[in-house]
Amino acid sequence: MLNLYEKVNVLACQGWSWSCHAHTTVKPASTLTAAVLAVFCFAWWWTKKFTNTNPPLPPGPRGLPILGNLPFIKRDLHRYFAELSEIYGPIFKLQLGTKTCIVINSHSIAKAVLKDHDAIFANRDTPAAAIVGMFGGVDIVWRPSGPDFIRLRKLLLHLVMSKSRLDASYELRRREVRQMMKDLHGKIGSLVDIGELVALTTLKLIITSLWGGSSERRSDLIELKKRLEEFVRLVGAPNVSDFLPVLAPFDLQGIESKSRKILSWFYEKFESVIMNRLKTEDVGEDFLQQLLELNQRGDDQISLSDNEIKALLLDMMIGGMDTTTTTVVWAMTELLRHPDKMAKLVEELDTVAGNQNIVEEESRLSQLLYLNAVVKETLRLHPVAPLLVPHMPSETSIIAGYTIPKHSRVFINAWAIQRNPQLWDGPLEFQPERFLKADISYQGNDLRYIPFGSGRRICAGIAMAEKMVGLLLAVLLHSFEWKLPEGTKPDIQEEFGVILKKMEPLVAIPFARLSNLEQY
Repeated sequence: MLNLYEKVNVLACQGWSWSCHAHTTVKPASTLTAAVLAVFCFAWWWTKKFTNTNPPLPPGPRGLPILGNLPFIKRDLHRYFAELSEIYGPIFKLQLGTKTCIVINSHSIAKAVLKDHDAIFANRDTPAAAIVGMFGGVDIVWRPSGPDFIRLRKLLLHLVMSKSRLDASYELRRREVRQMMKDLHGKIGSLVDIGELVALTTLKLIITSLWGGSSERRSDLIELKKRLEEFVRLVGAPNVSDFLPVLAPFDLQGIESKSRKILSWFYEKFESVIMNRLKTEDVGEDFLQQLLELNQRGDDQISLSDNEIKALLLDMMIGGMDTTTTTVVWAMTELLRHPDKMAKLVEELDTVAGNQNIVEEESRLSQLLYLNAVVKETLRLHPVAPLLVPHMPSETSIIAGYTIPKHSRVFINAWAIQRNPQLWDGPLEFQPERFLKADISYQGNDLRYIPFGSGRRICAGIAMAEKMVGLLLAVLLHSFEWKLPEGTKPDIQEEFGVILKKMEPLVAIPFARLSNLEQY
């Protein structure tokens, strides 16, 4: 029995690509024996409960008692799920411990979940790390569907993320982009890690938009970036506590304890920022000011609690950094791999902005149609969240002729859908032109294209991400010419996780393009 416990821990840490490295000491054998027996009984009951359902559960590979399919999960889940769909069809089942997982690789079945039965599937199967690390799960990403979620999303969209609010913070973003240009000009002719450059610039942009301050030193930004990435890794790591809940009190991998430490770090940071804002008489137009005003209204319909404000700040920092940085790096990678596409985009930038002007967000970005197509094609080939954020039905439902159990975890494989040869011509080719011919938006109305999800749980930060990605990519390509180190070509090998990042850093050499050096 002790060997079984040890195998569970090893499988959770090494069984697939969301790897973790924590090892814990073994608890007393009697406690473990009781826990594992309880798991076995629950797994037997759960399996028996749905064995004879009509309609049946979706097909899927056979698994082991207690562990289910955990021992057989391969690296790179998005690719592994696509391979399994070729065997079991567009919808199939995996049993991961006591957790029933449903995987959907079809846009038509995804429509049934995200549109037709949106209300039922609008909940999240929240991992333990997210509950611990998101102020009790009161943020907008993991909060259960219901009146509180609707209230929070409406406030965020209409009072914080609206066009007027984003426009009001434009000058702050413009200032930080100008500083990036100046810093990058100092590295002309030298190797530059584009991912590091974009990540730190994005963090400054986010901080500027959130609370108007960008006085953080480079070392502080690097530390912040490290903490955000570690938290995302913990939320996405396979956790025994999620798959075998009876073992949750032991926190076998230390994931919850690490999440608490990171939460404590962010809590102190946000408390300091909020206290400084409350002490100052200089009221800005940034997001924090809007959130604090909502906090102080005392109206249950529109007010925000202290923890909701902190959770929203953390949501926007994580979402903004990951979406923007990952998309810009993949876009630059594809453009460097396809010089003809880059030349076409640079030509558009020169035509719209000229070589005497800097690309301005408000007056120029809307005219850059090919830039918009490049970003959309990048997100088709390299969706930031390849499996989106898992959904969870609030009641047992029938989808595509199969029973989907209540509280199961539902994965939508956006990566596979957006590369489906039946839906896309030349699906593996980088062809921005396809989005010049077809009017496909980010709003998830066309289920062939869902990089931000669809339905009531679609990403709330699309408008902000679209502005920041477009601005950064336009400035990088209009103000600088980029060359690869001699004899190199950027690969497109992926590092799978909650966020689909490029495995190897993208390194290139910038050269000035603008004729007037004072523009830098």
